[in-house]
Amino acid sequence: MLSPVPILLLLLAITPLRATGVEVQIQYSVLQKALAQQAFPQSGRMYVKGSQDNKCNFAYLENPTVGGMEGHLEIKARFTGKSATSLFGFCLGPGDTFDLRIIAVPQFHNGMIRLDSVEVETAKDGFYTKRVRESIQEKLAKKFEYNVTEDAKRILERKLPGETFQQQLRDFKVSSIRATAEALILQLEFTLIVR
Repeated sequence: MLSPVPILLLLLAITPLRATGVEVQIQYSVLQKALAQQAFPQSGRMYVKGSQDNKCNFAYLENPTVGGMEGHLEIKARFTGKSATSLFGFCLGPGDTFDLRIIAVPQFHNGMIRLDSVEVETAKDGFYTKRVRESIQEKLAKKFEYNVTEDAKRILERKLPGETFQQQLRDFKVSSIRATAEALILQLEFTLIVR
């Protein structure tokens, strides 16, 4: 008589496991690391204008922190910018430094979590800050993506030492995403084939 463990493995090997409504919580520290690697690669800065080589005409964000509020992702960062002309070795023109808050709706598309409906809030208001907000909204929506499908594939298809079977992930999708105060919560649907 076969023991229960081999029978279970045999059943898994011939029957694909269809998982619906699986909940995964992604801590904001993981998203913060992904954001820092992708959107803030230049010494922890995301340049929205110019580069670190231009000392008079630049704008960047730094020190991002990621959290959640009322179903949205919340990113807080520090903005520093200058729109000046170099004259006799001096930068003549306006510049500013201030904290800002970015609110975005997380969306799942083509295997990635991306930012949609990006809005930037600043304590100050004016022509300069309006242009800053518009530039950040456009750049951040394009720059940030988290490949949740790749991570799920890596985790669920990982072969452990001594295992004689293999797993294959298929039909992976995120049916819903919600942001809570503690984490980004994903409802997953996928098929796991065990061979």
